Amino acid sequence: MSEPLERLLWLAHEIGRADRGLVDLNEGNVSAHLDGDRFLVKASGSQMSTLSADEIVECRASKILELLDMPLVDSAELDATLMDARVDKSARRPSREAAFHAWLQQVEGICYVAYCAPAACLQVLCSPMAETFSEQRMFPDQVNHTGAASVFVPYADPGSPLAREIRGRVTLNQRRGSVRVPRLITLQNRGIIALGATPEAVLATLLMAEKAARVFVGAALLNGPLFLKPGQAQKLENPSAPSQRPRILKQ
Repeated sequence: MSEPLERLLWLAHEIGRADRGLVDLNEGNVSAHLDGDRFLVKASGSQMSTLSADEIVECRASKILELLDMPLVDSAELDATLMDARVDKSARRPSREAAFHAWLQQVEGICYVAYCAPAACLQVLCSPMAETFSEQRMFPDQVNHTGAASVFVPYADPGSPLAREIRGRVTLNQRRGSVRVPRLITLQNRGIIALGATPEAVLATLLMAEKAARVFVGAALLNGPLFLKPGQAQKLENPSAPSQRPRILKQ
């Protein structure tokens, strides 16, 4: 078993732990970069907690990324493209969200990606406060593990529409300089995506995002939240600033 595959399975199993409350049933998916054009992604219909090596599909990103510059395709055309992208033609069908995984795996510094929809995060992302939650920070550890701001993505249909929206929003944030290498992408009415150089970094981002969502909801009941000032959050994220806490993902 290759190291990326072994580490991707570890990440899926950690996310799928019942005591963490990050996924239910067949929710969620994960991916890992291999080299060049190749990446690994969870197969459609498989469960994170019990994911096995034969439920991970090796794909060629370039074949999937063609979808992002084509007219919108229907589900049958999407499935055909995903099947064609498999390196091993006997492998299972990749997750229909492989399109956004394929694009995010091309972002410099990103090796592992995970998507899930934990309850507290989804509670906030299904509310009018979704964008505020994404762009503001409340406490230092939230900044340490999710960055000074997240990339907020308005609701989009699954498959290539969502991948296109993610590409557009991440690119816009990078051009503005507000988020260079995203650690957390929040999807309105859908859930969260964590990105990182290691599976440990990705897991830490997911867990901290869910904690932050619980804090956000609780603080809202007490006439809050009170947010960190922009300069405070940026200082916490700046790797040149003195800090007693190690950074999980170098930027």
